[in-house]
Amino acid sequence: MSRDYALSPDNDAAAQAAGLASPRWYRTDIDPAALRILMQKQDARPLRDVAIWLGLLVATGAAGVALWGSLWAVPFWVAYGVLYGSASDARWHECGHKTAFKTAWMNEVVYAIASFMLFRNPYVWRASHVRHHTDTIIVGRDPEIQAMRPPDLARILLNLLGLPDGIAMLRRMVAHARGKLHPDEVAYVRQADHAKVFWAARVMLAIHAATIVLALVLGSVIPLLLVGLPTFYGAWQRVMTGSLQHLGLAENVTDHRLNTRTVLMDPVNRFLYLNMNYHVEHHMFTMVPYYNLPKLHALQQHDLPKPDPGIIAAYRRLIPVLVQQLKQHQAVIVPPLPDTAHPYRDEVNVLLPHAT
Repeated sequence: MSRDYALSPDNDAAAQAAGLASPRWYRTDIDPAALRILMQKQDARPLRDVAIWLGLLVATGAAGVALWGSLWAVPFWVAYGVLYGSASDARWHECGHKTAFKTAWMNEVVYAIASFMLFRNPYVWRASHVRHHTDTIIVGRDPEIQAMRPPDLARILLNLLGLPDGIAMLRRMVAHARGKLHPDEVAYVRQADHAKVFWAARVMLAIHAATIVLALVLGSVIPLLLVGLPTFYGAWQRVMTGSLQHLGLAENVTDHRLNTRTVLMDPVNRFLYLNMNYHVEHHMFTMVPYYNLPKLHALQQHDLPKPDPGIIAAYRRLIPVLVQQLKQHQAVIVPPLPDTAHPYRDEVNVLLPHAT
């Protein structure tokens, strides 16, 4: 039987009763002066990275259009899709945290662009992500749990093509444009933001409708390949990397070392992902900008589980657990904590009987 993950009053009450709502998370003890330095934001580095990202988008999109009808266009469309449908996710994430740029409006501009690319309402998803960090993988509280138990493996695979999550986001956008919130969204979106949610959805839908009209007028699918469809066909890299953040790890714990994963990645994926592969570090210290996460990792590594050495290695460890969860819902990966680390509570002892 599948577990109930809805943000319902009953599930919220259960999390509250268990002392899991807004818990006091374990954090590595880091020298405050060193942490203050790592938390300092700048504009130069993120401006450079955004310029590269947008420049590559323009270049690959232009090449795909120029080579239309030739097989030479395919790699450019593939690259464009990843830059649009995957790399936008990391930019959405960092600017949503308001940690990428020192200048506030720069965060807001990039956040709005990336939200549009991902069919995400900027007001709903900022509230959702705040809740995700407050109650990470707490059942009945976290709206961003990636896979329920037992895991729907077909859904995970289809999401490599932006399905079915992309369709769900479009449906939410239409509902928002009609002035309706999903019941789960009511739990974390402020009443004062409801009107903003509805108008943002209407603007986004209008842009997509105009793109469809342009495609019909031109008699070409190219406008849709540039705006809208890349959210689907370019989603695979985002799903590949993002699924490693929490999947297969523990629910309802208050130590991010037990429910979040750090994976060492190659420079290309790290650029697309904006260093979010250092995910335990990010969850412990959310105000550290992405460009300082490698330095934060160096300061924390003595207190963290050994990171997976790469994407393939991480999936070799994860996939058997997902298969096992089809029959044994409590099966989880319990990473070995270093000798210097102490769980915040007795959570490891609880998880060990189900460890893989």
